[in-house]
Amino acid sequence: MRFLMNDKRNDGLVSRFQVLVLVLLRIAIGWHFLYEGVSKILTPNWTSASYLENSKWILADLFHAAAANPAALRVIDLLNMWGLTLIGLALIVGCLTRLAGLAGILLLALYYVANPPFISTGFGVPVEGHYLIVNKNLVEMVALALLMAFGAGRYWGWDRLLMCVRQRALAKRGHDASDPNEGDAGVDRREVIKGLSTIPVLGAFAYVSVKKHQWERVNAITGATIQVSSSRLKDLNGELPCGQVGGKQVSRIILGGNLIGGWAHARDLIYASSLFKAYNTEKKVFETLALAEQAGVNTINIGHTQLPLINKYKRIYGGQIQTVCQIHPTADDIYSHANNVMEQGGTMLQIQGNCCDWRVREGRIDVLAKCVDYIRSQGFQAGLGAHSIQALIECDKAGIVPDFFMKTIHHDNYWSAHPKANRVPYSVDGQRSKNHDEFHDNMFCLFPDETIEFMKSRKVPWMGFKVLAAGAIHPNEGFKYAFESGADFLCVGMFDYQIVDDVNICLDVLGQVQNRPRPWCG
Repeated sequence: MRFLMNDKRNDGLVSRFQVLVLVLLRIAIGWHFLYEGVSKILTPNWTSASYLENSKWILADLFHAAAANPAALRVIDLLNMWGLTLIGLALIVGCLTRLAGLAGILLLALYYVANPPFISTGFGVPVEGHYLIVNKNLVEMVALALLMAFGAGRYWGWDRLLMCVRQRALAKRGHDASDPNEGDAGVDRREVIKGLSTIPVLGAFAYVSVKKHQWERVNAITGATIQVSSSRLKDLNGELPCGQVGGKQVSRIILGGNLIGGWAHARDLIYASSLFKAYNTEKKVFETLALAEQAGVNTINIGHTQLPLINKYKRIYGGQIQTVCQIHPTADDIYSHANNVMEQGGTMLQIQGNCCDWRVREGRIDVLAKCVDYIRSQGFQAGLGAHSIQALIECDKAGIVPDFFMKTIHHDNYWSAHPKANRVPYSVDGQRSKNHDEFHDNMFCLFPDETIEFMKSRKVPWMGFKVLAAGAIHPNEGFKYAFESGADFLCVGMFDYQIVDDVNICLDVLGQVQNRPRPWCG
């Protein structure tokens, strides 16, 4: 190995073709590092917190502690951003190549240890780029070690130019006589051209960056925040306000998970669910989440089975979105869903609306009470969801006071709503009738007046959902009705192209809300 590290002897070991390969490899890795670094610098509020928080291997406690310490996290973020950028620049121009390679290896080693390939947050299979113990980080570390061994900066790089300057200085002092291999190497035009030959690559990088200033993806082996097309963000009319739930800041608009999960309430349109799934590919889901966060939506309501997908988004995009995770306790299994959410890092837990309705209808309110108490005992906020206001009334009689409600709220002034005289409690999750004047997946708050009256005296945050009756009510109407009915937060299913419009509508409505029947809670 010693002879490989000797610059003077490498020339005889490496052919011109091999030199070309080494230089191209050095430039390619440098480009990647530079791209990762610059993308982070240009991404507003980029942070490595999620990447550190998702660590599950030997140094997980250390990484988690760093993510929880704002000062330490800021230092780590700066080292990431500028370390990647400077290493990339050094590799491209071939300056201090061995030092840059060593720094790159150390940085990649930290990424590897933080999130090794054999521990995945995907759906039971390794995520892209992970092959048991080998992943992109490890491959790039080996490549950097190879560049270090051959001193790749000596070929078409500044290291070559510096070497020539050094040799000329030695020759002038008469030291060249002690080593015939040194010779009297002056810095002629050919050597200058070779030394500066890779600088145009930086120009190409700058040109490509300017031409593609709205980056859609970053090859995020480092957990970089991937930028989605955000041209519409400039149309935002202000900053979406937040309220508090259990000490956590929650945006007044919460992203609903139905569109992402493909659970469409579409009356008798049988293709809607498959259409939603076809549109919301994993990449589109990640772009939607990133756009929502940039628009100020900092929380999403999801089924507990979707949490691995959200964690994958956080890991790859560096997202910070909070989760309200729906769970479904039964008499035979009260705690497993809750434990699963807690182990995977869910933010808040909420008993699913239809679950609450069913347990009350079955006379098993004790299951709900035990689940709420258990969630709280583990240090998490416990929410209680319902479609039927009768379920919440019975829970209240039983003494269950959650940390927040997740209750449907919308008016009934739309075409597909059936007459109030034909509305039956607990029927939202029941059979769908072919009679238009009965429930047919068309209403989700059967008794809005009773809901408003019950919530009026409750001093617990209320997250209203199905506020648009699954697309039957325009957001202008639905948002206004829900907020003026007393809801503190609105859970709204949104496609990516609807997010900016809905945030703007929310801002307008919040500026007009008057005569709420209850004070803001949260």
